[in-house]
Amino acid sequence: MNKEKVRKNIKDFFKTKHKPSEVKKIKKFAMHNQIKLKDLRKKFCKKCCSMNLKTISVKKGFKRVICKDCGFVNKYKIKKL
Repeated sequence: MNKEKVRKNIKDFFKTKHKPSEVKKIKKFAMHNQIKLKDLRKKFCKKCCSMNLKTISVKKGFKRVICKDCGFVNKYKIKKL
């Protein structure tokens, strides 16, 4: 598979929710093909790879997100236009 097809498959994968084991597989697939996930990393927990995330707050240019499964809190910087 060429890189464009792999990128398309990865983007299509993240359009719906999946199990943590499937997310781990797609991460390894992306790493194997040297493709960066960029903003797609924000769609799953970085500790347990679960896609059950909930936004806690948005303050001072940062968005706080909590994982409903493991309780891990992550903070992302919001891009300004």
